[in-house]
Amino acid sequence: MSAARSKILEKHDDDVVIVSAIRSALTKSKKGGFKDTRPEEILMNVLKHTYTSTKLDPALIEDIVVGNVLPPSGGASAARMAAIAAGIPIATPITTVNRQCSSGLTAVSQIANSIKSGQIDIGIGAGVESMTFGYGAGAMPDGYSELVLENQEAEDCLIPMGITSENVAADYNISREAQDTFAALSFQKAAAAQKANLFEPEILPIRVKQVSPDGGKQFLVEHDDGVRDGVTAQSLAKLKPAFKKDGSTHAGNASQVSDGAAAVLLARRSVAKKLGLPIVGKFVAAQAVGVPPRIMGVGPAFAIPHVLKKTGLQMSDIDFFEINEAFASQALFCCEQLGIPWKEAGLNGKVNRWGGAIAIGHPLGCTGARQIATGLNIAKHDNEKVFVTSMCIGSGMGMAGVFVNEQ
Repeated sequence: MSAARSKILEKHDDDVVIVSAIRSALTKSKKGGFKDTRPEEILMNVLKHTYTSTKLDPALIEDIVVGNVLPPSGGASAARMAAIAAGIPIATPITTVNRQCSSGLTAVSQIANSIKSGQIDIGIGAGVESMTFGYGAGAMPDGYSELVLENQEAEDCLIPMGITSENVAADYNISREAQDTFAALSFQKAAAAQKANLFEPEILPIRVKQVSPDGGKQFLVEHDDGVRDGVTAQSLAKLKPAFKKDGSTHAGNASQVSDGAAAVLLARRSVAKKLGLPIVGKFVAAQAVGVPPRIMGVGPAFAIPHVLKKTGLQMSDIDFFEINEAFASQALFCCEQLGIPWKEAGLNGKVNRWGGAIAIGHPLGCTGARQIATGLNIAKHDNEKVFVTSMCIGSGMGMAGVFVNEQ
């Protein structure tokens, strides 16, 4: 064990600890379990669970940050409504943050930093996205500054995400076959984990009302409904490219468009101990870094070394990685670049042990917080200690966080 790993496993009163990490099920946009549920309602449920499940007086929550990429009416009002409806006092402030696909991790990091600085003792970092209600043409502006667009890399920020995937595949010679193999493994691992009820501890079942001809019915959303059993590289090979006629990215090797929310309750260790709160993990560090917008998917390959350097950790110190699968092309590239083996079948590999966004879904603002809930669940199940979450970020960035399991 390296000295740096030993150091982060130590327990100190000023540590930022995780008291609770919970998520909703992730459901398919426009046709899944949350297709008729507004994002503030999903968020309300996970926020309420964070304090009721830990028997925390909500008046002690001093700040809330919510990751949200496609916010209606600016976003902060809906998040504020969710917190108030969840029973969190009017006196508790809230804000939303948008760092694209890492918004949930950014929210957690901001709360952790507020605790580290002494500004607060207890807070919630969360994330929510309804791509049913927020995604598509309605979210697009009617134009951009021509002066700004004269800068090529600024203009590259507008490249559709699917084309950035094709750029990564072309620049780094990543074959369609390899991408389909990676994607099939994601589905296979997620299906096996779901069959074994491994996701159950991290998912909060939420009862919602779905629109139907008889006026609506109550429905319990408790499973990720994008997970498909029986997917193989051979079955994925039959799908047509989605973004370029001769491309390699398609609906089966790209992340799913999804709805969901997640919340992480953080506290200073001394305060958590004093209040008798359960301590399930520890926030160690998080770092974001910029990369060229046209190949935004390479972000984790740069963000992970960045956060490890900041903490003194080596790749060998990390028990497993949760790397968001925006596209198989970029997730596979990042694994190859960092030397993380990804071809293992079964549930004991080094990356995305129980599948990733290709199989489970990627509600943009939620994913960064969702990965923490999944990572802690995996770490407890597999008796592991140190894990890293990471994701690429639209417009050309990557972010990564280091966490310790204490369950």
